[in-house]
Amino acid sequence: MAESMKGWKRSHRCTELSCANAGEEVTVMGWVQKQRNKGGIIFVDLRDRSGILQIIFEESDCGSESFAKAEKMRSEFVIAVQGRVERRSGAVNENLATGEIEIRAKQTRILSESDTPPFPVEADSRTKEEIRLKYRYLDLRRPDLQQKMMLRSDITSKMRAFMAQEGFLEIETPILCKSTPEGARDYLVPSRVHPGNFYALPQSPQLYKQLLMCSGYDRYFQIARCFRDEDLRADRQPEFTQADMELSFVDVDDVIEVNERLIQYVCRETIGLDVTIPFPRMTWKEAMERYGSDKPDTRFEMELVNVSDVAADCEFGVFTSAIQNGGSVRGITVKGQAAMPRKKIDALVEFAKGYGAKGLAYLCVQEDGSYKSSFAKFMTKEQLDQLVQAMKGEKGDLLLFAADKNAIVYNVLGALRVELGKQLGLIDESKFNFLWIVEFPLLEWSEEEGRFMAMHHPFTMPMEEDWQYIDSDPGRVRAKAYDIVLNGVELGGGSVRIHQDDIQEKMFEVLGFTKEKAWEQFGFLLSAFQYGVPPHAGLAYGLDRFVMLLVHADNIREVIAFPKVKDASCLMTEAPGRVDEKQLDELQISIMEKAQEEQGTQQ
Repeated sequence: MAESMKGWKRSHRCTELSCANAGEEVTVMGWVQKQRNKGGIIFVDLRDRSGILQIIFEESDCGSESFAKAEKMRSEFVIAVQGRVERRSGAVNENLATGEIEIRAKQTRILSESDTPPFPVEADSRTKEEIRLKYRYLDLRRPDLQQKMMLRSDITSKMRAFMAQEGFLEIETPILCKSTPEGARDYLVPSRVHPGNFYALPQSPQLYKQLLMCSGYDRYFQIARCFRDEDLRADRQPEFTQADMELSFVDVDDVIEVNERLIQYVCRETIGLDVTIPFPRMTWKEAMERYGSDKPDTRFEMELVNVSDVAADCEFGVFTSAIQNGGSVRGITVKGQAAMPRKKIDALVEFAKGYGAKGLAYLCVQEDGSYKSSFAKFMTKEQLDQLVQAMKGEKGDLLLFAADKNAIVYNVLGALRVELGKQLGLIDESKFNFLWIVEFPLLEWSEEEGRFMAMHHPFTMPMEEDWQYIDSDPGRVRAKAYDIVLNGVELGGGSVRIHQDDIQEKMFEVLGFTKEKAWEQFGFLLSAFQYGVPPHAGLAYGLDRFVMLLVHADNIREVIAFPKVKDASCLMTEAPGRVDEKQLDELQISIMEKAQEEQGTQQ
């Protein structure tokens, strides 16, 4: 039977004790990691969020009642112990922070018993993730996971401290918002008071933080919850946390400068990492041409090479047709991999197809200087020599080529480069390579929509020198936008915002908005802009991603207390789920079963 802790108060967490406390009477509380009964003596490893502490029970010290309780203890029992801190009589455990001491129990209480857990609560668990997520409350007791969650808390508090010191005001923005287009799908919330109308959960606080700049708050900051109804990946969740900010009377360099100092401070104060600032900057165009990605991993080389000039005159139709259709032929050099088995090369071809490639051409520069290639018969020896020279290929190298529209070539080779970097162990996992990507295109063409869309959002300021091309060549216009990248992962992004009426109206026009539609969707913002709006800019970090990278986690779920799985469901609570008919009636919502709907269509 569970006992009360009445009259007892915890004096220390487990690892707050050391040899300096020897001889002191203390009270500790936590979970039983394991119990070892050696006959007349029982050892119990007590665990709390700080770590593990050994408790020793001997009947002569704790009495028969407490000794009997110790005999009963099993993993995950919650106990309280009063006793004396002693130096260990046996061997020191160097793997524990408390390895030099133990508590000699005087009294104990069992505060709660536990069923046998479905998996051991231990660091580096090998239990399947699905099971651990179903019992997430047990999984969260694992020491390694607790360390990540505590570091996340520390990172958040350090961010807040820095931003406050820099004059930022922490202001909360609404969760129930107006649905707006031009982004990922919204999560919708039906209104009971306004039947047939819906709120949207915020994809970001973007419009509200711009309104705060209009309201004169100058520097805003928020740890903001955001929601996007999109397909999940290892670094994406349907609900996530942003470290969000906006500043008035600034330009690109001002935002970058304060954020470099923020990152430097947080890294130093939380994980002891010395980060050198300023970070390198690279234009979007250069990043795509060199790495095939706007979030390049610069911890290893293997850069893309444009060989369109060399390939233009060959007889290999895959190459020439790509060039004639306005695309390109580009390749990467995989050093020392000319002897890669054909089976592995075929696997790389299939990998490339997953990123939009129709195929992948390869050329092996063999040790005797000869070539082994999937397209050698379509090129002369001289053309092959030129191709290898352009790629800076050497004996023993494997050259891989993609030919298509530039967007596809970048996507394929950018992903292939990272995959090979992982497979071949080329990535130095100890490095933290921060990088700014700047001068993004303002617009990108959507084949699906048949129109230009904002690469970031409709309120991003174009670069002044490019605005002249907005009618004649919209795709040429660059934006005052910037992303912060760490080790091939986008940590965050932002931009200078449009604050001039004429530029904003033209932007809406280019995006296909009528004036009426723009006011219908964004009227509250456009109205605010009529009453004096300062030049302003901002940035938002994916806090979950930032923590994931700093702790070297493979998956964002490892740094979120209660994450969702790939289908956006929660294995622990079984959300989403059905709701009562009464709730639906109050919202004036009816559910049409899919089976009935399909049956009706067939009839």
